[in-house]
Amino acid sequence: MGRAVTDRAPDGSWGRYPPARHRRWALNHRSDRLPGGSNRVLPFGNGRSYGDVCLNDGGTLLLTRGLDRWIAFDPATGVLRAEAGVLLSEILAFSVPQGWFLPVTPGTQFVTLGGAVANDVHGKNHHVAGSFGEQTRAFELYRSDGSRIVCGPEENGDWFRATIGGLGLTGLIAWVEIRLRRIANPWMVAENRRFANLDDFFALNDDYETRYPYIVSWIDCAAAGKGLGRGIYMAGMHAPPGAPTAPPPARRSLTVPFALPISLVNRWSVRAFNRLYYHLPRPARALTPYQPFFYPLDNLLEWNRLYGQRGFLQYQCVIPPEAARDALREILNRIASSGQGSMLAVLKRFGARTSGGLLSFPRPGVTLALDFPHLGQKTLDLLSRLDEVTRQAGGAVYPAKDARMSGEHFRCYFPQWSTFAKFIDPNFSSSFWRRVTAD
Repeated sequence: MGRAVTDRAPDGSWGRYPPARHRRWALNHRSDRLPGGSNRVLPFGNGRSYGDVCLNDGGTLLLTRGLDRWIAFDPATGVLRAEAGVLLSEILAFSVPQGWFLPVTPGTQFVTLGGAVANDVHGKNHHVAGSFGEQTRAFELYRSDGSRIVCGPEENGDWFRATIGGLGLTGLIAWVEIRLRRIANPWMVAENRRFANLDDFFALNDDYETRYPYIVSWIDCAAAGKGLGRGIYMAGMHAPPGAPTAPPPARRSLTVPFALPISLVNRWSVRAFNRLYYHLPRPARALTPYQPFFYPLDNLLEWNRLYGQRGFLQYQCVIPPEAARDALREILNRIASSGQGSMLAVLKRFGARTSGGLLSFPRPGVTLALDFPHLGQKTLDLLSRLDEVTRQAGGAVYPAKDARMSGEHFRCYFPQWSTFAKFIDPNFSSSFWRRVTAD
């Protein structure tokens, strides 16, 4: 059964902001009971959400990494059912040697199955596969009253749509069933193209997204003038039969051992890094292992510590297609003029596919994600100025990456929030939900 724990466990999110204090309740099997009493509880997977959707300040975190069992796998169809605490990295270690891959994966493999559903994560192939919720076949929802609801697109579909992207608030996801996709080997065919500005990006994207299932771009958010929005376009596909079948060489991971007193990411290091990275020679087309293609940052463990004790804030927005060019120009101009910047700036176009989740973030448009060192009020003010552009353009900000959006903006971005609220488990809550529904 579940048990209260006092040993050391994360009290913060991946962005290390905002601070929070919790009680902790470890779950070791999907049949474990949930804590009783009036405690506000919230599932906590591997802590890779950036802001406060995984925090429950003053309440209890349900630690789900102990829910790590395989339930069923069909090697003929690729249908996998596993407990919600299984990491995507563990699925890949099991499935890739057998010729199967995740149907959708975010930029880190250190995410739990339950977390992937609760945040309706997306990846480089949204234009062809949609988000994780669209690839989810079923899951079991465990409510605080002891009831269990098996959900799928057709079975208890209202609960399914509320829980996909539901931020862990509708109950505990006990297990998840997905269908993996067939691959011939663990290699990728990857192509890199340098582009000079935003207009160049859109031209490239129109071409490449018709030919490649995986696309994403890094941009230099410190550039201005004619180079505004310049970057590196990256496209890829799983290598066909006949490519090397031997497993790629093992990656050697480095670890940032502790949070530094000050952030190594500042206006000078951002400008220097971005200039160097943009001009760095790279092959136009190459065969590469899947891990550095999908998860370039996973080779530097605990990289969030580079931002220092105060942590960082990520800003990820999506802008509708018709407003994307002008809004993105304005966002990048505001960032450049602020003197702040991001080394990890990612630009991608979402497709028209949708999971149907009531609070799902992916929608047709262009999404931009940036990491900013937390410099106090000046950083918060900058993000508020970016909010103005996003809202006026009819866009939205991603809750899984947020630590400070206003309740007014949240309700504008997610107009189905009041319908979603009817499905919240009365004993479940989060710092994020209390923040965006308080005003």
